[in-house]
Amino acid sequence: MQPWIEIKDANKKIDDFQLGPVSLAIEPGTITALVGNNGSGKSTLLKLIMNLANLDGGGIRVFGKSVDGKDESWKRHVTYQPQNAVGWNAYTGEDLKRLIAPLYTKWDEKLFERMIQLLNIPLDKRFGKLSPGLQQKLSLSLALPRNTDILILDEPTVSLDIPSKKQFMDLLVEWMEKEDRAVILTTHQPEDLQKLADYLFLMKDGQAVGRYEKDMLAAGFRRYWLKEMPAVRVPGEVSRSGNELISDNPDTTEQYFTQHEHSVIDVKALELEEIISLLLK
Repeated sequence: MQPWIEIKDANKKIDDFQLGPVSLAIEPGTITALVGNNGSGKSTLLKLIMNLANLDGGGIRVFGKSVDGKDESWKRHVTYQPQNAVGWNAYTGEDLKRLIAPLYTKWDEKLFERMIQLLNIPLDKRFGKLSPGLQQKLSLSLALPRNTDILILDEPTVSLDIPSKKQFMDLLVEWMEKEDRAVILTTHQPEDLQKLADYLFLMKDGQAVGRYEKDMLAAGFRRYWLKEMPAVRVPGEVSRSGNELISDNPDTTEQYFTQHEHSVIDVKALELEEIISLLLK
């Protein structure tokens, strides 16, 4: 399937920070989460995709068009919601809806009204007077109803309370199921990754660690409790402590245990959050 977004060896230097080279393909029907430590370059990569920052090298194409070319028709098919909306403070929610809705031919007024009611958002208050949580809710309520092919969200749930976070995630899953769409989001929230992401793109200090299919990644790590720890390194071993051993290749590890008659007391899968921490060490 032809990717909707193609990032090839993209790189950008900002002061002492070097992003990339990064390569990534985003296909329709998928949710990709950019995951990494603070300052790893996730938000910068989103800005490069939107051509809000200039590439130093490499290239990015959206629907086959270079993002830094003269043809900007691709932008009609993309919604980008940054962490903090710029220039919105003086406008009420109703003002913002009147400004934004006419720009999108597939604007879904029913979805907008549903989100406003569900998330309990006042439309008569200026954006700058709203709490961070309400600002986040309003921003998301103005993003999803645009119904663009691609949705890019920077930390979409960071300021949401637990009930609102669940409601938004349910809405996003429902929205994805209606048509062929693609979502890129950044998040530090494990529950976002668990519920939403199909793929994880891990970044550390501006560099790509790897792209992983979430379910395969979660199934690929095991923690073993052993009666006696082997004196040598075990195939697949990632780390060991006391009588605990973590493996990223359970089949090979268990075959070794069987061949060398090592007694396994217990075995459990690792939580996704712990796996990510290991990969980002």
